[in-house]
Amino acid sequence: MRTHIAIVDVDRPDTWTRYRAGLCDSCAANCCTMPLEVRLPDLVRLGWVDAFEAEHEDIRRIAKRLEKARLIAHFSHKHALFTLARRASGDCQLLDAATRRCTVYAQRPDTCRLHPQTKSPRPGWCAYGPQALTKR
Repeated sequence: MRTHIAIVDVDRPDTWTRYRAGLCDSCAANCCTMPLEVRLPDLVRLGWVDAFEAEHEDIRRIAKRLEKARLIAHFSHKHALFTLARRASGDCQLLDAATRRCTVYAQRPDTCRLHPQTKSPRPGWCAYGPQALTKR
C-alpha cells in the first residue's frame, strides 16, 4: 500500500495549508525561508536602527549601512522596503537553525506578525509542513 505525502513548496502557494490556530506549534518554520521585506519601524524595533537615526538620517544612508553590515540584501527606495539578508541555507538570519524558532520573536517585524493572515502571497494560507517533507 502506497501512502501519498503532500510536499510543501514555499514557492508554490497552491501547495500550502489553510492557516488555523496552533498550526505554527508543529511547523518547521517554512515561512522563514521566504524573502522578508520590512519597513524602517521594524528595524528600529530590532535595534538595528535607533529612533534618532530613523527620524533624522536619509533612509538611503541607513540602507547603505545595513547592506555593508550584511543585515539587508536589498533596499527599494520607491517602496521604502528593506529585504533582510538570509543565510546561505536560505533561512532567515533571525531563525535559530537548531530549534527552528525565531530568536527575536518579541521584536519580530510586522510582516512576520501578520503572516499568514494578511502579509502572505496567499493570505489565510501558510507554507506549513514538516521540515523533512518540504521542498526548498
